[in-house]
Amino acid sequence: MSHVLAIDQGTTSSRAILFDQELRVVASAQEEFAQHFPRSGWVEHEPEDLWSTVAATCREAVAKAGIGAEEIAAIGITNQRETTLVWNRRTGAPLHRAIVWQDRRTAGICARLREEGHEPAVTARTGLLLDPYFSGTKLKWLLDSIEGARAQAEAGELLFGTVDCYLMWRLTGGRMHVTDATNAARTLLYNTREGRWDAEICALLDIPRTMLPEVFDCAADFGTTAPDLLGRAVPILGVAGDQQAATVGQACFEPGMMKSTYGTGCFALLNTGEAPVESRNRLLGTIAYQFDGRPTYALEGSIFIAGAVVQWLRDGLKIIRSASETQALAESADPEHHLYLVPAFTGLGAPYWDADCRGAVFGLTRGSGPAEFARAALESVGFQTRDLWEAMRDDWQGGGGEAVLRVDGGMSASDWTMQFLADMLGAPVDRPKVQETTALGAAWLAGWRAGLYPGPGEFARGWALDRRFEPRMEEAAREARYAGWRDAVGRTLTRRT
Repeated sequence: MSHVLAIDQGTTSSRAILFDQELRVVASAQEEFAQHFPRSGWVEHEPEDLWSTVAATCREAVAKAGIGAEEIAAIGITNQRETTLVWNRRTGAPLHRAIVWQDRRTAGICARLREEGHEPAVTARTGLLLDPYFSGTKLKWLLDSIEGARAQAEAGELLFGTVDCYLMWRLTGGRMHVTDATNAARTLLYNTREGRWDAEICALLDIPRTMLPEVFDCAADFGTTAPDLLGRAVPILGVAGDQQAATVGQACFEPGMMKSTYGTGCFALLNTGEAPVESRNRLLGTIAYQFDGRPTYALEGSIFIAGAVVQWLRDGLKIIRSASETQALAESADPEHHLYLVPAFTGLGAPYWDADCRGAVFGLTRGSGPAEFARAALESVGFQTRDLWEAMRDDWQGGGGEAVLRVDGGMSASDWTMQFLADMLGAPVDRPKVQETTALGAAWLAGWRAGLYPGPGEFARGWALDRRFEPRMEEAAREARYAGWRDAVGRTLTRRT
């Protein structure tokens, strides 16, 4: 058994990546699936699409590698977080489409709870804010809005899970209703300080606790797959939400280390060690990973739209045919033309947390064209990351850690975007040789549990740099550009933070 299969179930596609005993990629497969937007600000997935694309890509990756299932030591899973599913305990039939993490339909519920004064207690217990981003209010909406759902839930007939939980239930043929601590920590229902589902918050949201899965470490025995998936039962030994898996894959095991992942959204995590840090800047306190029953905590900043802004250029404005065109366009843009694009298509995340604001463009002239829009789209990622960077460094005063950002995800392959990011931060940006860090983290968790891969220390020593981007922009220019961004965001917000 010399291979590990990593399942990376994302927001727009599912991937399966097979790693060998040296943690090298042997084969991979990827399949996109439909996005559903029933109303403005609503985003949904068909649960069967999540499952079918995972099953198909697992089989395809193994077939490409030309190995048998008997050579796979373990499966690791990483997944889009906060996306909420409810299904029948007996039949497996979904109650409704999955409500995606980007979905903002519960903004009214969150506003009411904030007005009633519940947010401080919720934050103290979970490290999170009352925002539609998280699973708890999505689950409440489902139970309140689907006829008969609450009665079924109270009768013990319905199960709740994030995507990892749903996949494990399907992978194991309905035998395991489990999740890991990092995914549980994103639900708004889990007390991260005490390591348990929080009875008081469940009561506040009217969530029957019989719906909730059992919570394990990130490296644990999550059951075995049904033999019909790969021809043999394979143990599932590692699970982490996508941003926590990337933190592990980037070997950010020391307090003060920080990574940022650029996929559909952008998510930055700063390792804060064994104790949670209370943010003064509306950042999230979360679990970075949990080994041997002991959580390591992190501060997290969540940007809802990063790579998705490039998809908008392609699918919405239709000014590009593929994402690869954006760098050349950005390079050709008029350097004196400062266009600001605030991509608040589904509201703004950290540190603003404005669910009701929407996207806007500032600085338009008759000379604004595709090149200027492409540059503004890429620059929006750098500007939003600086928002998080400043908030995190402020919260982590005196905490130590080198002021370097490790990056990964699809947009990190763009040299232009990463150079602009370094310029905006005024700090180095490190891109690793292995950019599949999310899948790598899931694979390492499972392989470590299986005894195939080394422990955290040796794994961290194997991290290798591809390129360091040093800041080149003069400070006066950097601050002027950032001031323009802050002004644009201020004009977009529906409420001042």
